[in-house]
Amino acid sequence: MQQTISPIDETVYVERRLATDAEIERALTHAVSAHRSWRSVSVHERAAILARFCDVFEAHREAIAEELTWQMGRPIRYAPNEVNGTLERARHMIEIAPRALADIDVGPKENFRRFIRREPLGVVFVIAAWNYPYLIAVNSVVPALMAGNCVILKHSAQTPLCAERFDQCMRAAGLPDGVFQFLHLSHADTERVIRDPRIDFVAFTGSVAGGHAVQRAAAERFVGTGLELGGCDPVYVRQDANLAHAIENIVDGAYFNSGQSCCGLQRIYVHEAVYDTFLEGFVDLTRKYELGDPRKSSTTLGPVVRTSAADTIRGQIAASVRAGASAVIEESEFAASRPGTAYLAPQVLIHVDHSMPVMKEEIFGPVAGIMKVSSDEAAIALMNDSAFGLTAAIWTSDEEAAIAIGDRIDTGTWFMNRCDYLDPALAWVGVKESGRGCTLSTVGYEHLTRPKSFHLRTKT
Repeated sequence: MQQTISPIDETVYVERRLATDAEIERALTHAVSAHRSWRSVSVHERAAILARFCDVFEAHREAIAEELTWQMGRPIRYAPNEVNGTLERARHMIEIAPRALADIDVGPKENFRRFIRREPLGVVFVIAAWNYPYLIAVNSVVPALMAGNCVILKHSAQTPLCAERFDQCMRAAGLPDGVFQFLHLSHADTERVIRDPRIDFVAFTGSVAGGHAVQRAAAERFVGTGLELGGCDPVYVRQDANLAHAIENIVDGAYFNSGQSCCGLQRIYVHEAVYDTFLEGFVDLTRKYELGDPRKSSTTLGPVVRTSAADTIRGQIAASVRAGASAVIEESEFAASRPGTAYLAPQVLIHVDHSMPVMKEEIFGPVAGIMKVSSDEAAIALMNDSAFGLTAAIWTSDEEAAIAIGDRIDTGTWFMNRCDYLDPALAWVGVKESGRGCTLSTVGYEHLTRPKSFHLRTKT
């Protein structure tokens, strides 16, 4: 039995039975069978069904938002935004599918017709994380279906209702039986499904350790994997930045979703010319958060996902302080922040360096380290001094400088004067320990299809 403990009050919010061996076998068999017919459905017909899915999903906005708040603690004032983002991504990937999946004409050749066709892979196994449970899943689920694949979704034990909502909305939209399925699985059964020869691609979002486990299981077969594994994302505030805008954006990027974002801002490098002003504004705005019960409309900072996670984050903060960092915020400034609970005050660490957890580890919580730098060169060196490379950002009024610096940063996405947003028209990709593969954009479809070349002699 699988239990979801709500971070709101530590009670059991959801309890689900894990899939049996017979149910796993049935799902895999059904997916393979369904794929034979689904792959022959036109892209236009697939788009019509998935457009209806979006409409049904949108109609359940309020219930989905409330469930999200209970399952992982996001403040209810923000929870509906995940529905909006899910729809934006889904509708974009539906819209671009005809172009992304069209045959590639390689040019004329006398007496020949030549083109490359994108064929579906078969059955795509999506393993989704809890921190943005719909946004993460939709990145793979909708384009996989649009490409003619069948999908089996395994969602986090923290957010099982998200998998069920996907299924409910897909069925209501008229998706043929077996084309989309979900399974509640143990870790051992998840690895067993990855190893099954009926799985043709694995899309995983989670920790680096989880990514290694997925890769080990997949390595036993010639099967593709997409791995989105998180980060320790850096930002650079240049001396020519609009500081008011930078402070507002960067504070939000560091603490939104209680810092539980793979592309949340953690390492903040600020030019010495504006460091003091930036720090003062950053700390002042951080202190304005209201930590508390996420069901209240006034709450702007909810609990982290579980008490054990809060304990880990406190340990990373303490280790950084022991190494020489200074904690600017006293936990007592936030009355709801209490050891032994999932409620944790936001923290700002200064006097930091790259020997400390805050500047080298992924801290999946409301913690930011701020470091003074003397030049662009110093900022570039420090931003690249990381095992991760998911996103990075710069605040500056000089677009050309932003591009030049961005060219030298090891990252999957480079932002200027914004952060923590996935534009579905752009490839979502990481480097180094942030993962491999790509979702979203037309490029994302390349990972969910295989090229098949047609070489036709038209005259003999």
